[in-house]
Amino acid sequence: MLSGKARLAGVFGWPATHSRSPRLHGFWLERHGIDGAYVPLSVAPAQFETAVRGLAAAGFRGANVTIPHKEAAYALCDEVDHAARRAGAVNTLRFEAGRILGGNTDGFGFLESLAEQAPGFDPAAGPAVLLGAGGACRAIAAALLDEGCPRVTLVNRTTERAEALARDLDATDARPGRLRIATEAPLDGAALLVNTTSLGMEGQPPLAIDLAPLPDGAVVADAVYVPLETPLLAAARARGLRGVDGLGMLLHQARPGFEAWFGVAPAVDAALREFVAADLPRTAAGPPDVPTSALAGPGAAARR
Repeated sequence: MLSGKARLAGVFGWPATHSRSPRLHGFWLERHGIDGAYVPLSVAPAQFETAVRGLAAAGFRGANVTIPHKEAAYALCDEVDHAARRAGAVNTLRFEAGRILGGNTDGFGFLESLAEQAPGFDPAAGPAVLLGAGGACRAIAAALLDEGCPRVTLVNRTTERAEALARDLDATDARPGRLRIATEAPLDGAALLVNTTSLGMEGQPPLAIDLAPLPDGAVVADAVYVPLETPLLAAARARGLRGVDGLGMLLHQARPGFEAWFGVAPAVDAALREFVAADLPRTAAGPPDVPTSALAGPGAAARR
């Protein structure tokens, strides 16, 4: 039961009906016995600013932001953190003393998931290859560069989008010049491969890529979490490589917002993972394979 003092937050999307964030935050609210609620907020782009300011005026503590609102959220903020500035997008809003504060926790979520599912892996150990050039790719690339990755190669069907992303990241990088652009994935010698496209997502074609050039000890990560075990991860594990699924990123990126809104630092553990995963398909058969030259589309991690 909610009281008149309940803390309120939610997730903006268009639509937000398929978001797993209410399930995730609801688990933490119940675990910690918090007087609060986290609700889906399906808001059309034309009404986004009105809705955000209305929730702030109504006493909400803040909200998550998913597609297609992340860049609009960035423009609305009175202040953004370093990660949001690097990503050029906001996925976490806080309403404080009449001000709208924005952050981006996607890169944080990815690094925490990487540490959890591939323990001992160091982003500074070698080059990373990122497939895609959307918002999720930008946030992950920035996080890897900030952690000392010596080189990040962006692989996308159209180089223009990747080049624009690289220019933006280089302009805010403490060590510029570490980004490369390619239309085919240079896996030979890569320490990390990350799929940030929607390929492999339920209802989408699987990502067709030959993992043979990856050295032993490389890590393969997928920002897709529907299904939990994508064809890419299955292929990586079959080759004896460590795989990192997209669910971990979803779970960990939620931690900073929950703590800011509800006053408790939540834990990502087996019980939470099992609860959220119960709402996800484990595997999925997609349409015929497509080549990596067809890489395009929004980042999968944008889908909360």
